[in-house]
Amino acid sequence: MFAKFLNLDKEKQDRIINAAIKEFAQKGYDKASTNEIVKEAGISKGLLFHYFQNKKQLYLFLFDYCYELIANEFYEKINLNERDFFTRIRQAVVIKMELLAVHPDIFRFLQEVFLDDSAEIKAEFEKKKQQLLDINFAKMYENIDKSKFRSDIALEKILKIITWTFEKLSEEEMAKAKLSPKHGIDYQRVQVEAEKYFEVLTKVFYQ
Repeated sequence: MFAKFLNLDKEKQDRIINAAIKEFAQKGYDKASTNEIVKEAGISKGLLFHYFQNKKQLYLFLFDYCYELIANEFYEKINLNERDFFTRIRQAVVIKMELLAVHPDIFRFLQEVFLDDSAEIKAEFEKKKQQLLDINFAKMYENIDKSKFRSDIALEKILKIITWTFEKLSEEEMAKAKLSPKHGIDYQRVQVEAEKYFEVLTKVFYQ
């Protein structure tokens, strides 16, 4: 679908991608202007729509591009041979902080996607976000050392409780960010808060 764009030289691709990330991250989907994107990228509007049929298609491409970039770097760094569940999850939090420092604009854009309530994209992205959550939780839980968990509680229920806990923590942080003027999330504070839950959940569910 995006072959024409992907055949461009890397420098031009990056200019368009960076301009679009900046505009969508700052203004959200509805208020973002393709006029501003082409102005920042130094191309014509006709050329932008030669590569992407409309704003929604550009947004969908941009989300997939940014998500795949972060996911690929994340899974290159994380050690999935680490079988202790909570050690693995702590490792994931640290890697996310490292990636945030390297790709702050991409994280701001992805964060804005998760906060965006635009009717034009909301249903499609709710489905997409749930699919990605399911895929990533499955990867993070794969090949863990099940012997460390309490044997008097079904492991399936334990993992569901842990999943729900961190999904709820994420939802609360997103809700706070939505109310803040800059839609900002204090990831360092979230890391500290998550550690408190790790300690409690380890005590409750490990033998």
